[in-house]
Amino acid sequence: MHSTKTFFVAAVSAMALTACGGSGGAGSGARDQIKAVGSSTVYPFATAVAEAYAKATGEKSPVIESTGTGAGMKLFCAGVGAQHPDIEDASRRMKKSEYEMCQKNGVTDIVEIQVGIDGIAFAEAKNGPGMKLTPTDIYKALAADPFGKPNTAKTWKDVNPSLPDEPILVYGPPSTSGTRDALKELILEAGCKTDPAMAALKDSDKDKYEATCHDIREDGPYVDAGENDNLIVQKISQNPKAIGIFGYSFLEENAGTIKGIPMSDVEPTYETISNFSYPGARPLYIYVKKQHLAPIKGLKGYVEEWTKHWGPDGDLKAKGLIIAPEDVRAKNAEVIANMTPLDPSVLK
Repeated sequence: MHSTKTFFVAAVSAMALTACGGSGGAGSGARDQIKAVGSSTVYPFATAVAEAYAKATGEKSPVIESTGTGAGMKLFCAGVGAQHPDIEDASRRMKKSEYEMCQKNGVTDIVEIQVGIDGIAFAEAKNGPGMKLTPTDIYKALAADPFGKPNTAKTWKDVNPSLPDEPILVYGPPSTSGTRDALKELILEAGCKTDPAMAALKDSDKDKYEATCHDIREDGPYVDAGENDNLIVQKISQNPKAIGIFGYSFLEENAGTIKGIPMSDVEPTYETISNFSYPGARPLYIYVKKQHLAPIKGLKGYVEEWTKHWGPDGDLKAKGLIIAPEDVRAKNAEVIANMTPLDPSVLK
């Protein structure tokens, strides 16, 4: 009964939105500011574009909330109407299950736009021990059950004899974060798959494989620092024995107090992330609710504003955004121009 009611409310909101959107400005009665939720990694870029849009148009600046990608998807997919956000900022691609949740709640037309690239960076204090890690080291240090056995590693030396005899202390993103998803899929899973038995498990028991390769230990060495990447920077700059995990832009922004940790001998730099030679490189996205384009004043304008800032001469590069290749930018500018809905067959 509840889901029917929710859907009915969403449908009514959708009709109300469509009705008041017909005359352009009338729709602004419901909400006269664009609302975006989602990734803490995309947040500084989305905010910069929002400020530029407000300055260029004289409109109110869009409201950008840093909720984490996963939590943002729930808010974005909850329905259509002024009480629901217009945009979801994401540091990973939308999941098939999230797309289905959107559909179920009446969010039927979603536009996916890749706005740039980011790297999930590992960092230590400037006066840290000079760690050099591999995905296997990270997996053995942080997985709940590395290679199917409970994690007993207390120090980095327990993980790899060549590493310092220091306690494992890693400040990282929470489970609602796209950066946490990237940590699991790009780093932990890469370490897990080095064992042929684990690689074979992927075919024989997918759920067990995912749990073994992705689940992070909860006994202390990994500290969930919430959706505040600046807090992680602060924690590690004050503690030379700690490691932090966050989007690359936070590493670049704080180069005075922290330094990147090489992953498989590849430093996290603009160059290595843009050519994907760094193991933690990933695309960044924004998702737009097409049904909100007419009623929410300026929504298309704000989305178009991204194209003026995401190129090699744009100001987002100075904020740490890794610029997507020219063909990717051209393709996504076309998606924006036509507001082409996402083809769900590409989602996993």
